[in-house]
Amino acid sequence: MSSSTVITNIAALVTNDPSLGDHSPLGLVRDAAVVIEGDRVAWTGESSKAPATDNRVDAGGRAVLPGFVDSHSHLLFAGDRTEEFNARMSGRPYSAGGIRTTVAATRAASDAELEASLTRYLAEALRQGTTTFETKSGYGLTTADESRALRVAARHTDEVTFLGAHIVAPELADDPAAYVDLVSGEMLDACAPHARWIDVFCEKGAFDGDQARAILTAGKAKGLHPRIHANQLSHGPGVQLAVELDAASADHCTHLTDADVDALAGSRTVATLLPGAEFSTRAQWPDARRLIDAGATVALSTDCNPGSSFTSSVPFCIALAVRDMGMTPDEAVWSATAGGAAALRRDDVGRLTPGAYADLTLLDAPSHVHLAYRPGVPLVAGVWRRGVRRV
Repeated sequence: MSSSTVITNIAALVTNDPSLGDHSPLGLVRDAAVVIEGDRVAWTGESSKAPATDNRVDAGGRAVLPGFVDSHSHLLFAGDRTEEFNARMSGRPYSAGGIRTTVAATRAASDAELEASLTRYLAEALRQGTTTFETKSGYGLTTADESRALRVAARHTDEVTFLGAHIVAPELADDPAAYVDLVSGEMLDACAPHARWIDVFCEKGAFDGDQARAILTAGKAKGLHPRIHANQLSHGPGVQLAVELDAASADHCTHLTDADVDALAGSRTVATLLPGAEFSTRAQWPDARRLIDAGATVALSTDCNPGSSFTSSVPFCIALAVRDMGMTPDEAVWSATAGGAAALRRDDVGRLTPGAYADLTLLDAPSHVHLAYRPGVPLVAGVWRRGVRRV
């Protein structure tokens, strides 16, 4: 029988259960405690009412919130793009091929090198409070390279996404139709057993609406559920396609019409915002306020990748969202926990209620608001994942 542990003397506990505490979306409980049994939460509530347990941890009057759910990352890659970033930030034109640079490095890397890189970034994210993460392929663009990336990823997370449709493979640049056929045929057949999701970069210079629909529909037929890179660099069909196909998430959502916002608000498709990308490219910020006020569900994630958002820090993204995207600190924290869970269609993470996984982040601060209030400060003082303290 597994032992039980109570974490007590919590100044402010974010449960994401509106029936608890202050009855806000965060379900904020003051002077709180959490009981863990095995890998699950067994009880949450006021500290004075906590049941007896085998072990006791004193939170020391600090805040506890659900572990962050990072529902959009690209961690299967080799090399980096320091020179490209430096040139961009220096105002110089630069044409190193962007994603193609990473594709070349990733193809040349061994499986062991890819896995070592992945586990390094996962450990980095865990230290910053991330306990659930999604990650994608997309830097191989051949059947063999895409499937091996997914095999590596599947050893470390259940949330694996096949992104063969990141860009058209360089060797088929003059025949995109042939590449769409490859992605939705032979490559999909090889990759589907190792993934839960299928994604397409629907954007000028990548894949248009018809190509994206063909690939995502083929993926659905193989049992993979859609998510879409949508409306990042310009307005396009991505958001409408996401809603049409009941995609779990439309990601980026920077350039939206009123019809796009209304479509998201009237659907199950989550708008996943990725402020690290706008920060790293000096691009227009997504308007989170507009989406939230319309009733859309919003998630916040890192988009950790070597080209346009090389950060694994959800706290950094929370601070950006509050400062530049119109979100309140409460909304940003909800979106980085429960919102990320919604973008993965999960109800066992992103909240601290009985039955959910015991994924908790302890802050060296009395309130979750400090994540935005004290940007850049390493506030994560402890992380439990599946009931085990990892940090």
